Amino acid sequence: MPPQKEQESRWVAFEHPLQSQMMAIDGTWRRECKLKDVSDVGAKLQVETSIEGLALKEFFLLLSSTGLAYRRCQLERVNGEELEVSFIRPKGKGKRQPSGAA
Repeated sequence: MPPQKEQESRWVAFEHPLQSQMMAIDGTWRRECKLKDVSDVGAKLQVETSIEGLALKEFFLLLSSTGLAYRRCQLERVNGEELEVSFIRPKGKGKRQPSGAA
């Protein structure tokens, strides 16, 4: 298996899901959720309140109470109370400039 595909398939499942929050990109709504599984490319979340009517195409997953640890997400699938999301990476992120580049 190519290294990139192998890394994408590595998931970490939490025995006790981590308390998190989902927040709209523009900050107009927030919802409590639990982080069940996570990988480098996405996560599985559990929600207990209704998500009907929320703009879930793109949102933030807040991983800390202060909001300093977060990931930008897009919704991939809804299965009852479980959401599967993928992380959106900024264009060019992860590519390092040579140390001599200006």
